[in-house]
Amino acid sequence: MKHKYAYLLALCVFPLALLAQKPAKPNAADLHHAIKKLNVLGSVLYVAAHPDDENTRMISFLRNEKLYDVTYLSMTRGDGGQNLIGPEIRELLGVLRTQELLMARSIDGGRQLFTRANDFGFSKNPEETMRIWDKEAVLADAVWAFRQTQPDVVINRFYHDKKYDTHGHHTASAMLSVEAFDLAGNADAYPEQLTHTKLWQPRRQFFNTSWFFFGGQEAFEKMDKSHLYALDMGVYLPLKGKSNGEIAAESRSMHRCQGFGMLSNRGSSMEYLDFVQGDRPSSNDLFEGINTTWGRVEGGEPIGRLLYKIDQNFRADQPAASVPDLLQAMQMMRALPDGFWKTKKLEEIKEVIRGCLGLYLEATAAEPITTPGETVKIRLEAITRAPAKTNGTANGTNGHSPENESGVTLHSIAIAPGLFDTVCAKNMDLNKGFIVERKVTFPHDAPFTAPYWLRTASTEGMYSVEDQLLRGIPETPRFATVRWSLSIAGVPLEYETDVAWKTNEPAIGEVWRPFEVLPPVFVEFTEPSYIFSQNNNKVAVRVKAGRDSVAGTVSVMVPDKNWKIIGQGQAFSFTRKGEEKIFSFDVQTNGNTTQTLLNAVVSIGSTRYSDRLVTIKYDHIPQQSVLLPSAVSAARLDLQVKARNIGYYMGAGDDVPAALRQMGCQVAILEDKDMEMATLAKFDAIVVGVRAYNTKDNLSFHHAQLLEYVKNGGTLLLQYNTSHALVRPDVAPYPLKLSRVRVTDEAAEVRFLLPQHPVLNTPNKLTSRDFDGWVQERGLYFPGEWDAAFDAPLSMNDPEEKPADGALLVARHGKGYFVYTGLSFFRELPAGVPGAYRLFANLISLGK
Repeated sequence: MKHKYAYLLALCVFPLALLAQKPAKPNAADLHHAIKKLNVLGSVLYVAAHPDDENTRMISFLRNEKLYDVTYLSMTRGDGGQNLIGPEIRELLGVLRTQELLMARSIDGGRQLFTRANDFGFSKNPEETMRIWDKEAVLADAVWAFRQTQPDVVINRFYHDKKYDTHGHHTASAMLSVEAFDLAGNADAYPEQLTHTKLWQPRRQFFNTSWFFFGGQEAFEKMDKSHLYALDMGVYLPLKGKSNGEIAAESRSMHRCQGFGMLSNRGSSMEYLDFVQGDRPSSNDLFEGINTTWGRVEGGEPIGRLLYKIDQNFRADQPAASVPDLLQAMQMMRALPDGFWKTKKLEEIKEVIRGCLGLYLEATAAEPITTPGETVKIRLEAITRAPAKTNGTANGTNGHSPENESGVTLHSIAIAPGLFDTVCAKNMDLNKGFIVERKVTFPHDAPFTAPYWLRTASTEGMYSVEDQLLRGIPETPRFATVRWSLSIAGVPLEYETDVAWKTNEPAIGEVWRPFEVLPPVFVEFTEPSYIFSQNNNKVAVRVKAGRDSVAGTVSVMVPDKNWKIIGQGQAFSFTRKGEEKIFSFDVQTNGNTTQTLLNAVVSIGSTRYSDRLVTIKYDHIPQQSVLLPSAVSAARLDLQVKARNIGYYMGAGDDVPAALRQMGCQVAILEDKDMEMATLAKFDAIVVGVRAYNTKDNLSFHHAQLLEYVKNGGTLLLQYNTSHALVRPDVAPYPLKLSRVRVTDEAAEVRFLLPQHPVLNTPNKLTSRDFDGWVQERGLYFPGEWDAAFDAPLSMNDPEEKPADGALLVARHGKGYFVYTGLSFFRELPAGVPGAYRLFANLISLGK
């Protein structure tokens, strides 16, 4: 348990320490701030549903101004959202958004936890949310978070019933938090957790209300707020050199894939809380009547007095002058009875001592990735850059022998679990590094370090995580951990650091990333899905070496007896890591229109591997290595396509071009330089990617050429955009107004309003069966109003809602066709949904 939660405790002290396991380098202001926090024993749990739901102003204020321990519990990892910066959706988007949350917390100072709930997409009511989530399991995870963080105050971002019209996940998050409030202190609730944690009863709970819930800022300004608790979040934080609003904006701007970058602000800024339950405070002090001093811990008051003295005497020019008193305070903490605050503050004070000494501990591997059984060179570096006692302190002496100028002794270094152990017994020379390199062999059963919640099959609403100690933590714990055993001025301490990898990129400098343990071989299909229009077809499988000297065989498995794979057990042999080869397999069907799942499998001796490696790399998060099953959808269907030469202008990012190639089309990815009539005229159809009119500023200039292309006889298909932040107000040749209407039920009935319309008949005759098997949703952000020039051939709606007829709009413009659709082709086509292929083929074939 200690290893899995140690980094969460460290995050409370110097958050930037966790950027891809890069060691923290706190400055004097950081250290003084951390010393002040040592004397505050208060905890807050902030609860909402998704990454980006959290109020970063509130988190930063409570953490950096009030110095409380603040944790954000996000029920999901945001897997079901959209992505404005790349092609990652579903599980991969959840990984990306998890890292964005961690980067946000590294700025505002909070901690981050999750439940096992899977973001299955937009939900219109909490009843649906609770039904698709395993309500009891998510509630158990919420109770676990309450018990682990022991909050005095709980703040919900959303209201706990349907009083306000919002996302079903939002309301459900508050409902679960309200229920967990009392269950966390109930011994009959989830007693299996009590092996690892203790009962806890929070004092009070609030709802963080805002203008959003009242129809706008103007309405909120006018309403009576006398019953609300008002807090001014616009404070200036001298030790940060920033206003709270500036820190909050930096934190929120980490949610880049959701387009939540924001301008910083300074000056007074109010937030309001509505009381939910517990004991009601009589003032705007959320912690009224709650002891947040060391007096709340038996025997702790002398520690508080000493820490106050350390705070008052802190010298920014000589932080090490505080070390003797910090060591004394740490020893006093160690003598306390075991408890929550003892554990937390011991971790904090250790990091403060480390920072005051300029004690730098680094463990880096020679390679970023290893595999079980491989040997890796590990470089270990330790240096202390300030003495444990400094001339001019209150004690007046250096306090250490001449042969140990720094006052720091490195006794031993061990790499757990059982990889390396050595006795150093070295007195550290002041400001002189101690470096040792060792070759370490990883055991054959070393677990992979890819995201833990993706290692077993999930349901639509839940991830499966058997290990209680893993549930809720943001990342997979690193396998290799270095334990440094030292003494400082004779006082023993231990520090733990993860092994990481760093390199020098000439254009950037020092770049860090996690050190990964991954399989010796990766296998993947070359396409995200397959559509076959005949009985005899081929699939291609890529095999890539994850280590040197690896050999085995590759096969494709299919569970459906109507399908047969020819070419099983093809042999491969690679000499060097990174080598890859593509293997071809013949696929035969019996002629029936069926859909199945193909699985690629590699065998090395008696061990089978069936994972593909997906790398997520952006400059605002650490690089991520994700293992996913190498499985793709394959369908045999009668698919006719008349448009063969397609131009594709990418928007926020999607995999639709690969699906078009599966349909037999030649696809050219259009760049801005291609948006001239002479180039556009070559294409049978042009498709514009999702949210292009939200993310591609140059479309404002290219729009006229695209409409001219249509007027001259081309077919232009625009996929969904949102009405917010369009690069131009008009996206169509005729008036069209986007709305927030969506159909979230992927099985919702689809009605043919214009059954004879070409998009439903040519070249593929569509029926209601073509809307079977869709994933996550029908579509989103449908137009709510449109000109009479548009045809609306489809209608659909979620249960108990009025029909939404704007999912697909088609208009003649000059000699060509303009199509606007909010249908989620960006999800359906990569998922291999046959009917989505047939409809999309009809749309791009309109002009033919």
